[in-house]
Amino acid sequence: MTSAVPGKRWLPADNRPTIATARAKTAAAHRHRWRAPSVGRVLLYVALIGGALIAVAPFIYMLLTSLKSYGSVITNTLWPWPPFGREALQWQNYPLAIQAVGWDSQWGTWLLVRYVANSLIVGGTIVASVLTTSVLAAYALARLNLPGSNAIFMLILTVIMVPEDLTLVPKVVMMFNLHWYNTYSALIVPFMVSVFGIFLLRQSFLQFPRELEEAAVLDGMGHLRFLWSIVLPLSRPALITLALMTFIDSWDSFKWPLLVTRDSSMRVLAVGLQQFMLGEGKAVEQLMAFATVVIAPIVMFYFLAQRYFREAITTTGLKR
Repeated sequence: MTSAVPGKRWLPADNRPTIATARAKTAAAHRHRWRAPSVGRVLLYVALIGGALIAVAPFIYMLLTSLKSYGSVITNTLWPWPPFGREALQWQNYPLAIQAVGWDSQWGTWLLVRYVANSLIVGGTIVASVLTTSVLAAYALARLNLPGSNAIFMLILTVIMVPEDLTLVPKVVMMFNLHWYNTYSALIVPFMVSVFGIFLLRQSFLQFPRELEEAAVLDGMGHLRFLWSIVLPLSRPALITLALMTFIDSWDSFKWPLLVTRDSSMRVLAVGLQQFMLGEGKAVEQLMAFATVVIAPIVMFYFLAQRYFREAITTTGLKR
């Protein structure tokens, strides 16, 4: 539709709101670009940056100390490298720490390598088991019309209220009675089910509308196919968050592996770090190198999955 006034040409009526909206957005963007931040926002940013620096300072100190010489450590030299010092980066602290841990004659490898392998085996198996059991239990509690499902869910949640130390001795005795002491079964089986994982995934599964499930049923899908093809792909942030938190708990576990293992070949990294502190604790730079090896996989894993972690934390639990 054009204008009836001679000499004037108008754009079609459908385009006029679009142009007006674009101009308004451009003007708002310019106003926002040059607007000075408020005092409260500046203070908030300062507080956040300060908190982040406080949180990351121990890790920076650990990394820097692992690259210092013993003399720089005992003199508490903050930056011994150029331009404030003449010392080179002491990369040899890492192989020295591996040698200080010792050699495992049974497996023909360094004990630190054995500790890392044990931590990866135990952590990977626990993560896979927790994801499997949590997905099945959460789907049953969230999507199936089970009689008393809410009561069952509340009963499962009461397990969180039981202190871990209260069940520590009975579980250790159980490991002896089952002849699982000093085996992978003792390190893995007690942690194959996670109450927190069931809670997290149930809350995530409850967010899917019933219409989606009804459409899948009309297409001939059963529960397992619906779970595998639709629910799990849409729940990827919650699954990755659960995997990350489970792996961190397993990787940092110290008390339980110390109680149920005897041989050095069955120890995990956290226990190996404690043994290193008792044996070579005076070599602080090597101790920090060992600690860096322990922390590095967790940090890399988190940075790879942080987007899904934030998304799961902000969306899970919005529906009951």
